[in-house]
Amino acid sequence: MATTSAAARPSPGSLLQRARAPTADELADIAWLRALDADERAVVVDDLKVVSVEARELLCRAGKPVTYWFGVVDGLLKMSNDTALGVPITLIGLPPGGWFGEGTLIKREAYRYDIQALRRSVVAGLGVETFHWLLDRSLPFNRFITQQLNERLGQFIAAREIDRLSNPDSRVARGLAALFHPVLYPGVGSLLRITQQELGYLVGLSRQRVNEALRALQASGLIRVEYGGVSVLDLDGLRQHR
Repeated sequence: MATTSAAARPSPGSLLQRARAPTADELADIAWLRALDADERAVVVDDLKVVSVEARELLCRAGKPVTYWFGVVDGLLKMSNDTALGVPITLIGLPPGGWFGEGTLIKREAYRYDIQALRRSVVAGLGVETFHWLLDRSLPFNRFITQQLNERLGQFIAAREIDRLSNPDSRVARGLAALFHPVLYPGVGSLLRITQQELGYLVGLSRQRVNEALRALQASGLIRVEYGGVSVLDLDGLRQHR
């Protein structure tokens, strides 16, 4: 798995050196794995690696060759890239259950973005060759990847719309709705573990302004602020908030 610079590496050893085999519980949470036949599943389980990524540590760096298809087991990541002025902008957040990078793997390109942990996270990785092996032989896997690409396209279009919103409450509402995507992030469920600071990083607002927005959205009956997270009461309402 990708390595990081010394400044961005809070714990010793590269990600690959720290990787381990997945546990039975971690495998049970990978939805697409259940659609494979026994032989395919055995190959995938043998190849899968799991690693803990510390807060602010980079999992992928723009310009590095693609190595793995990644999925979030636990925690929260962000995908970002640099603008022409060298200022990083956040593209999307990646909560539990989310697999990402399939487009890059299919084209065998270098990463065009950075993936960084917003807090200590657990991430699974499937090697690029095993990924292509599945594409060549598994119809259910191809269906899953096609759906992923389609839903991801819609997510990036929505993210572009969020960037143009001037109403901070709407930015927070739409940003939360994106993190509760039932297809892309099936591991989230109805409660998302996220802090106001983390949400601020994802939507480009201060923690104080996110706090105000969350209170307004709760007063409108769209969400419920819980200890350490947010529950969604009206997902469609969040998606359409203006």
